[in-house]
Amino acid sequence: MIRPTATTFSLVLLLVLLLYCSLSHSLMQFNTVTGRLHDDQQETTSWRFRNLSSVPEGLDVRLRKLDVSNNVIRHINSQSLGLPSLLRLDLSYNQLEIISEGAFRDVAQLQELNLARNALNHNVDSNSQALGSLHRLRRLDISMNGLDDDAAELYLRDKSILEHLDLMGNVLTRLTTKLFAESLSVRSIRIENNLITAIEEGTFEPLKKLKILNLARNNLVYICDFKLHQVKLLNLSRNSIEFFVTREDGHPYELEILDLSFNNLIYFPMVPKTNRLRYLHLQNNMVGTLETDTLISEADSLYRELTSEDEVNYPADNNIYSNWKLMPLVYMDLSSNHFRSLPVETLSHLTSLVTLNLSQNCLQDISYNTTKCCSDHVGGYHQPSLTFPSLRYLDLQNNGLRQLSTFFLEALPNIETLNLKENSVRPCDPKDQLGPSQTTRVSPNNMSSCVSFWNIKTLRSLDLQDNGIKTLHRNTFERTPLVSLNLASNVDIILDIGALEGLQSSLQSLSISGNNMATSALSLPCLKALRRLNMSNNNVDVFPSIIGCSPLMELDVRNNSLTSMNESLVDRLSQCLDVLYVSGNSFNCCDTKWLKALNKEKVKIPDLDHAVCLSVNGTLLTGLLRNHSLHCSLELSPKITEPNLGQIIIIILFVSTVLILLVFVKKVCCNTGSFIV
Repeated sequence: MIRPTATTFSLVLLLVLLLYCSLSHSLMQFNTVTGRLHDDQQETTSWRFRNLSSVPEGLDVRLRKLDVSNNVIRHINSQSLGLPSLLRLDLSYNQLEIISEGAFRDVAQLQELNLARNALNHNVDSNSQALGSLHRLRRLDISMNGLDDDAAELYLRDKSILEHLDLMGNVLTRLTTKLFAESLSVRSIRIENNLITAIEEGTFEPLKKLKILNLARNNLVYICDFKLHQVKLLNLSRNSIEFFVTREDGHPYELEILDLSFNNLIYFPMVPKTNRLRYLHLQNNMVGTLETDTLISEADSLYRELTSEDEVNYPADNNIYSNWKLMPLVYMDLSSNHFRSLPVETLSHLTSLVTLNLSQNCLQDISYNTTKCCSDHVGGYHQPSLTFPSLRYLDLQNNGLRQLSTFFLEALPNIETLNLKENSVRPCDPKDQLGPSQTTRVSPNNMSSCVSFWNIKTLRSLDLQDNGIKTLHRNTFERTPLVSLNLASNVDIILDIGALEGLQSSLQSLSISGNNMATSALSLPCLKALRRLNMSNNNVDVFPSIIGCSPLMELDVRNNSLTSMNESLVDRLSQCLDVLYVSGNSFNCCDTKWLKALNKEKVKIPDLDHAVCLSVNGTLLTGLLRNHSLHCSLELSPKITEPNLGQIIIIILFVSTVLILLVFVKKVCCNTGSFIV
């Protein structure tokens, strides 16, 4: 008889424990039929996209967050929500029309309620009474419900501690003092995409905690007396606003971000003297339609008219925008306006400005002389008196620019990024100019047809794409330590020998894409810091060997005339290369040593499957480079050719001779065997 040992008992006990743990885990899993939860899921559950017509029954009473959005629920009755611990409820994207009185009686702790995209414009009286029992509600979303002014007012009654409100996509037309009278704790309001044409005075002023106000996509025409000292972010984009005026009342304004984009502004916004504005969005307006002097004088007159001040007390030579001197603005977007000349004097007040976007305007020549008469001259050279001391990023894309005054560039002492894409800029030949330290220099009038990029010591990124540049002269960028240079889409550009001289140790990114350049036209120096090179969309048939001295990490040679790549050059490049783009060339399908070298170093070629190659019989094949071995072995194997007449005769004679010899040998063997006893 076998007696159980201690080891046997231990093994049995271990098996029992494992079985128990497994069963316990299975029992605690969420059951989609009963709605019960295991311990680590007891706080939240989702029933989205279940085609539910009512809130599921039998939910765990410990539930804290419930999502039943994107269903077809039309009615919430008084027994639907028996969840005393529930804090967040999402009923958005249903067909909710009726909320019975007492529906939220058993969710008294509810803090966040999302009712977006329903039909709460029906049964407004009873529905709003049901919401009135939610005294702890801090976040309410009733967007896209077709609510008018009166309905919105009813839904916001008795919301004393509400902090975040979303009314987007309704049909409100006028905001009155009654709307938020019982929601005085609100911190953020979104009323975007309504039909608002008027805001009654005193609507927002009592909301002392309000920080974020979004009124975008409405029908507002003007803001003539902005008084919201407490608001930090104000979005008024995509209205029809013609002017924005703030009365000077001596109180500080907390506003940091103002978005007035996509409106009908003719004037710059008139902001108070004491403000904290840092980000100003004015893109897609009509600013610049008036000449600078006219704009300023009309703005002064408009301010006096709207504020009933007969005379604005500004010092001599100042105006309504002199307050900008105190504004800590760091970002300003003036793209897609109507500027024909740069308002240098107005913008130069912004001494903290870091980023300025003036793309897609009507600027052609920025030849404004930023120097004043001889008071600030050193050795005959006039120092700029109007400067942009903090400006680092300037976007002038798509303006039709031909000229940037040398004086203007010198008024940007800290410029780092200059975007001149899609203009008509022609870089000057440095041999025709003298540096600022010399006593003579070419006058701006004599250089009106070109722009000097020589000796801009802070400039790091320059975009000259699509400027119609025909020649890049020797030493064009000397003493300008560029890190990124875009010369793409300047068709038939000629790079003089030494055109990129001075950039050997600084340039990290270079694009010469789409220039119709042949290999012989690539006059590149040894760029020892270059990491990214884009030479796609040209006529390059051989890799220029000079790029082998660059530690390239990304190389784009798409859409050229390459048939192969120099194996030794590829070996050097692959030491640092991470990504290579090769499609749009006509490689030799069976000359792929370069590809093996790249694969060996695990260089990524994302478009290899789209690359075409030329087979031995002259056919262009797609997707073969990755699996070329079988094709090439068949193509290169010896072919069986038809024998000629001489070969046939020789074969017949050889076979006949062998047969005769075999017959003779057989006879000899048989005769010899007959004499043996």
